[in-house]
Amino acid sequence: MAPDHGIRNHRATWHLKRRERLVYAGAVQTVSVAPTSVWRKVAPAACGCALAGAAALVALNDPAAPGSRFPACTFRAATGLWCPGCGLTRGFHQLFNGNLLSALQNNLFVPLVLVAVVAAWWSWARTSWGRPALRMPPRWVRPLAVGVPFAVVAYGVLRNVPVAPFQSLAP
Repeated sequence: MAPDHGIRNHRATWHLKRRERLVYAGAVQTVSVAPTSVWRKVAPAACGCALAGAAALVALNDPAAPGSRFPACTFRAATGLWCPGCGLTRGFHQLFNGNLLSALQNNLFVPLVLVAVVAAWWSWARTSWGRPALRMPPRWVRPLAVGVPFAVVAYGVLRNVPVAPFQSLAP
């Protein structure tokens, strides 16, 4: 008979013990339960530490240097074209070292991606501590939902046009 989590039947009682263990007559099964309030608070902090570590790794190691351990763009390797994300790692390296113009020359979306990642993380951290999530003004939702994908596709196309003003968009 399948266990009814936390529900008594006529022969025995199933109950959840601490740390996701379901105990029944000495046998132990692992079941998934909702995360505890401690994990809800620790997870954003751990993720924030991982993001800070990744930022430090990018800041200290130049992805454009010969022999860099950062992976090359698979889209560029397969097609020979620049994708909209090409240059983001190099751009973040430049940004984290204080070179804003060099960062923008690598990829125009570097500041936007940074703001989006920090805002998403901050909103997650706020909700994990019981505060309301960050909300975008309703009048911005539709223009951004249409405009951002359009801008990404247009940027991806224009940076591959071999004409003088658009060649500067390539990293």
